[in-house]
Amino acid sequence: MKKLKLFLVDDHDLFREGLKFLLSEWDLIEEIYEAENGQLFIESLRQHPVDLVLLDIEMPLMNGIEAAKLAREVDPDLKIIALSMYSDENYYTSMIESGADGFLLKNSKFATVKRAIEEVAGGKNYFSQEIIQLLVRHLNKQERAKDNLVITDREMEILGLICRGLSNTEIAKALQISKRTVEKHRQNLLDKTQSRNTVALVLYAIKSGYFNVR
Repeated sequence: MKKLKLFLVDDHDLFREGLKFLLSEWDLIEEIYEAENGQLFIESLRQHPVDLVLLDIEMPLMNGIEAAKLAREVDPDLKIIALSMYSDENYYTSMIESGADGFLLKNSKFATVKRAIEEVAGGKNYFSQEIIQLLVRHLNKQERAKDNLVITDREMEILGLICRGLSNTEIAKALQISKRTVEKHRQNLLDKTQSRNTVALVLYAIKSGYFNVR
């Protein structure tokens, strides 16, 4: 994987500086830019294009939701990982709809941060079981009903495993089918549900009652 240029956007100086220090010691990272709110981030992004942004959800002046939308307009290929607290769960749906490719809880271990960056930079999505459970807890407060979308039994199996965070290789092994078959079913699910990425697909599954975390 090529070296990455990152933007770190968070209004808490101590958190931002600590994470920047850890990231700067990592060989994969070439450059790190900082901003303390979404407005400064958007203003700087045009001058400092990056591969990926670690973007806090709750910030003054401009929050992560609005910043993610505007960042997508500046650079549609930008990878976005939302930085969240447990109390941010009311914003998760909006953040996904704004284009987040992954979520990290702020109390995550640095090894988890590295894994999330590698997966998202590599074109995948990252969301932990904690995030899924918080999504479920929030969505359970709302009325949920399955739509009339036709999903086959095999697609339903694969959707459930995707929601549990399994990779295509892991799903193929669990179901004893080829990885290419899993990839085809995953793409069919994305197309049927009109989901732009795996995070949005998981959100759809939870919203529509196809998946529940016990």
